[in-house]
Order: sequence, then C-alpha cells, then structure tokens
Amino acid sequence: MPHAFDADALAGVLAHMNNDHIDDNLLIARAFSPLPDVISATMTTFDGAAGQWEVITAHGTEDVVRVPWPGGEITERREVRREIVALYDEACARLGVTARPHD
Repeated sequence: MPHAFDADALAGVLAHMNNDHIDDNLLIARAFSPLPDVISATMTTFDGAAGQWEVITAHGTEDVVRVPWPGGEITERREVRREIVALYDEACARLGVTARPHD
C-alpha cells in the first residue's frame, strides 16, 4: 500500500500545483494521458506511488490520469517536488518541448 500523505501536505501541494503550475499540469497530462487533445488538467491527489490528474479533452471527454513517480515510492513531502519536476522533465522530453531550468 502506498504511503498516504496527511491533509496539510495534500492541500499545500495541490494548491501550489493548481494555482502556480497550471501549464505544467497540462503538459504532464498531455504527455502521460492515453487520450489525445487534453485541454485541461487539474492535479487532484497524490500518494507515495503516483500523482493523479483529472483531464478534459477538446471533445469533452473526462478521465483520470495516474502517473507513477519516476524515482519510485516516496514517503516525505519534500520528495513530491522532486518527483513532479522529474515528471515535468519527462513530459517535456516526450512532447519535444524545451524544459525550463529548475531553481
């Protein structure tokens, strides 16, 4: 069973991703969703095994995309950022987009 993060960790990460990284959510969803033409993505949850996004396509199809962390299972909040950055980098590579530098 994957590690379950507490409510504060979930709320903090999800607020940050859905307010400050809207474009990154969309990029990750487009790269990892089996559906074509994803036009909207919201990160809805995560655990020690993966992040999860709700997506909507140009045709109105809704789906949930669960993407495993590239580095494997995690158990600490600080590791979430590292894994989301890795997903972003992989999404850029898959889509042929130049990744921006990370702080």
